[in-house]
Amino acid sequence: MDLTIALILLQDGILNGAIYALLGLALVLVFLVTRVILIPQGEFVTFGALSLAFLANGRVPGTAYLLVLLGGLVCLAEAVSAWRTHQWRGYGRTLAWALILPLILLALAPRAAAQGTPLLLQVLFALALVIPMGPMIYRLVYQPVEQASVLVLLIISVAVHFALTGLGLLFFGAEGWRTPALVEGSVQIGPVAWTAQTFAVLGLCAVLIAALWLFFSRTLYGRALRATAVNRRGARLVGISTRVAGSLTFTLAAAIGALSGMLIAAITTIYYDTGFLIGLKGFVAAIFGGLVSYPVAAAGALFVGILEAFSSFWASPFKEAIVFTLIIPVLLWRSFGSVQLDEED
Repeated sequence: MDLTIALILLQDGILNGAIYALLGLALVLVFLVTRVILIPQGEFVTFGALSLAFLANGRVPGTAYLLVLLGGLVCLAEAVSAWRTHQWRGYGRTLAWALILPLILLALAPRAAAQGTPLLLQVLFALALVIPMGPMIYRLVYQPVEQASVLVLLIISVAVHFALTGLGLLFFGAEGWRTPALVEGSVQIGPVAWTAQTFAVLGLCAVLIAALWLFFSRTLYGRALRATAVNRRGARLVGISTRVAGSLTFTLAAAIGALSGMLIAAITTIYYDTGFLIGLKGFVAAIFGGLVSYPVAAAGALFVGILEAFSSFWASPFKEAIVFTLIIPVLLWRSFGSVQLDEED
């Protein structure tokens, strides 16, 4: 290994680490607010990337049909709940975002997939297809069991992961896909040419992290999420709806996952099950922060990305094993200082 190879590997490690940082932040956010270890986070990555790939190749993605199906189930669940409680207030809003919006997107999908459509519009359309899936999945799967233990929620997350993976195979097939690069060109820095896509990914990640910081520190909804993360029972006592907080959290997680998938789909081939490994690496980063610390999770993500890149050079067949084996010493290290607390404390 010489300096040039080391810099190339460092570039790949930083790029992957930035993606893992976003996923790690999403996992920490979801766990703090809802106590759900979101194993299906990787499926949002896959759906976002493959939806954009289908649109770029002139095909209507299966997520357009899946969104209508999920929206119909949400409307049915809300109708049953409203009928039991005799409270129909707000049901029109549910119909608007869960059923009417997906139907409009399904009608517009052929135009979005038409040849000559700007890539930016296709990115926005793919995001519009994937992001609403977050609150829909929360409403259908997690909201009815929101008081369950962490272990039960984890088992449910594994089941949701397998269900979404099967749907991904059904809608996208077993072949891999790539998307066009968001930015073309390269920049020569020393002996290594850094692609403009790398800088675009790093820049978007930095902007997204800064936007999340502003959201949590300066907005009412962001402060409500922080309050729910600190103490769920206390948040309910002061009038903060944990269900609204959970729905908003899953919306953010779906947005982060979908955007992350679109960022990496231009530099790596995405398959229907690729998101699982990517999501697990984000989970390893979140474990660095004990599922509670955003800065430590981000630092852990960069470490995971760089370790993976250099492992692919020295021991390519074992790079995944090396990354995932990292969980063991990190868990041992964190267990020494852990304190047993009640889930509501």
